[in-house]
Amino acid sequence: MANLKITVPDMGDFKDVEVIEVLVKDGQAINKNESIITLESDKSSVEVPSTHSGKIEKVNVSVGDKINKGDLILTLESNEKKEEIKKEEPKEENKVEATVPAKEVRKKILISPVPQNGKGSASPKVRKFARELGADISIVSGTQRSGRVSEDDVKKFIRSQATVSQGAVQKKEVIKNVEEYPHEEFGEVSVKDIPRVKKLSGPHLLRSWTEIPHVTQHEEIDITEMEQFRSSLYDYYTGEKIKVTPLAFIAKALISALKEFPNFNASIDLNSNKIIYKKYFHIGFAVDTPHGLMVPKIRNVDQMGIQKIGEELKNTSKLCRELKIDKKEFFGGSMTISSLGGIGGTHFTPIINPPEVAILGVGKNFDRLVKENGKIVSKKILPISLSYDHRIIDGAEGARFCVYLGNCLGKDFAFKLAV
Repeated sequence: MANLKITVPDMGDFKDVEVIEVLVKDGQAINKNESIITLESDKSSVEVPSTHSGKIEKVNVSVGDKINKGDLILTLESNEKKEEIKKEEPKEENKVEATVPAKEVRKKILISPVPQNGKGSASPKVRKFARELGADISIVSGTQRSGRVSEDDVKKFIRSQATVSQGAVQKKEVIKNVEEYPHEEFGEVSVKDIPRVKKLSGPHLLRSWTEIPHVTQHEEIDITEMEQFRSSLYDYYTGEKIKVTPLAFIAKALISALKEFPNFNASIDLNSNKIIYKKYFHIGFAVDTPHGLMVPKIRNVDQMGIQKIGEELKNTSKLCRELKIDKKEFFGGSMTISSLGGIGGTHFTPIINPPEVAILGVGKNFDRLVKENGKIVSKKILPISLSYDHRIIDGAEGARFCVYLGNCLGKDFAFKLAV
């Protein structure tokens, strides 16, 4: 019994090559020429085979490691005779270093054995094809011998994820894209870390966009009377004008619409294939902070008056900007409002915040001249963009929701909600 060290072979000019797969584990028995790791440079992917048979003592590399020629991949207990090992690589009596020849690695590009776990095994060409389509090769089921993945398997996987949502599309949170030319080649650049909040929200947005069939419906609502009412609010005792954000009125109108259309206050349970209808009304608000966009929830909005909602919006936004808000407040919502009214713009496509099934985008209101009773008058118009999950909400229901919401934002509705 001899102890072998399997090291990284000579790969030419390549340096700091990334390990994208570890195909073996500690204690596993492997055969000579069986693939042990997969390396990926900016030009190709290669599988590195073992030069000897035996039992693995310890794997010294992990996925994501950057390695170079001579770095230790694993240690191996070999059953081969010492004389045979010495003949191949003359080293010390019990410690033999087995470096894989570069020529043998290049062979593995064309002929590489299937790893022990089978799933996710594919040729470099198929891996590149999967990356270009944004698919994680490790969760694609292969139909070839021993579960090897082909290009057709990748195509079927993409089609199935585009039509039926059966869990996460990607296990890896970040899809690696390899640029053909580095940005520095075209001019000066600066590199900064992605802000923590955006790094955390990125996979969540990716999941939403790839799993949920979005439909976005645009509408323009006449809020002239609501704005007149809002600007006329004052404190009865002090005589001071009460300032309430339009978002508070929109939130109150949204509660009324959710009660009328319960499908919008629901979530889909994919495990049981059922719809969960929520009896509570917790509204999420997209808050723009220096750290990135946050979406906290305001609880039981149906039990609040307009002024109270405005106060809660202000307090919650302050907590987000100071990073003092509790993590739990980002979960358990009915529906989210994303307002760009304070910045500008009209219509856009807001991304649904799962497990919610809809989100309301609000643009900046503007003046429009219209003909009314034979006269030209100015109206305040609020552009909205409603995105919803087409698996549970159809276009007709989405249109009725927008019309109902528009009716709620009128003078009669405003007077019912005295502050």
